[in-house]
Amino acid sequence: MKYMENKNNVTEFVLLGLTENPSMQKIIFAVFFVIYVVTMVGNVLIVVTIAASPLLGSPMYFFLIYLSFVDACYSSVNTPKLIVDSLRERKTTPFNGCMTQIFGEHFFGGTEVILLTVMAYDRYVAICKPLHYTTIMNWRVCSLLMGVSWMGGFLHAAIQMLFIFRLPFCGPNIIDHFMCDLNPLLKLACTDTHTLGLFVAANSGFICLLNFLLLLISYVVILYTLRNHSLEGRRKALSTCVSHVTVVVLFFIPCIFVYMRPATTLPIDKAVAVFYTIITPMLNPLIYTFRNAQMKNAIVKLCSKKSF
Repeated sequence: MKYMENKNNVTEFVLLGLTENPSMQKIIFAVFFVIYVVTMVGNVLIVVTIAASPLLGSPMYFFLIYLSFVDACYSSVNTPKLIVDSLRERKTTPFNGCMTQIFGEHFFGGTEVILLTVMAYDRYVAICKPLHYTTIMNWRVCSLLMGVSWMGGFLHAAIQMLFIFRLPFCGPNIIDHFMCDLNPLLKLACTDTHTLGLFVAANSGFICLLNFLLLLISYVVILYTLRNHSLEGRRKALSTCVSHVTVVVLFFIPCIFVYMRPATTLPIDKAVAVFYTIITPMLNPLIYTFRNAQMKNAIVKLCSKKSF
């Protein structure tokens, strides 16, 4: 009974945000409003372009359309609240709202981690086993891999919530961050969270690290295989792979930095969190579009249709 009483002592959390400087708050509002608009327009444009073109028949673009959808959702978990909070003097979030935000972060973040690994496997099969590509990456397999990505993200988030939701919070309730996240909340819990902190490192950090290593191995194999391809074949394959590797590095390195360590908070965590939760979802459509001739042509054709 005492456990539940302690837990109910905190009904809301106070977020300190990126800065408490009033003049900087206006700059934050303007900058992140533009970033959010660019993120949504870019990712929605990719979804609409692929859905309205023959590109949807390719497994690579089938996965890309879902990656853009996940990025749009992932960015929407934190960015709108950051924008609104920049106009407020006191930034608060209710307890259940905080829990919902954490679930959204880890659901869409976990889905993206698995999906990026799936996309690397697709590139591996396309380059290393080109004659068997259509047989291996058939629609049944693609749908199954997409389902695994969604289910993996859900299970990852649900497991996190199973432990964090039961923690007792009896004060203080001030989070030195612009969003609710696991490590800042573990710091506020009025119980020993050392073991739980190690579990967070295992469930979030280790998963990121394991998938990142699998991705590196797959691209080492791809680079080795490309030795036997023609110059034009190598150029085309590398162009696609460089886009994917860039996205992987931008997303995984910050995640590993934040979660692959004991449950501590560092001053740089805010900047790192901005990068992988807000900046990366904006950069993904730009990276895939500017380095992909097929995507650029499809966007031009779509715009041409709309103009007539």
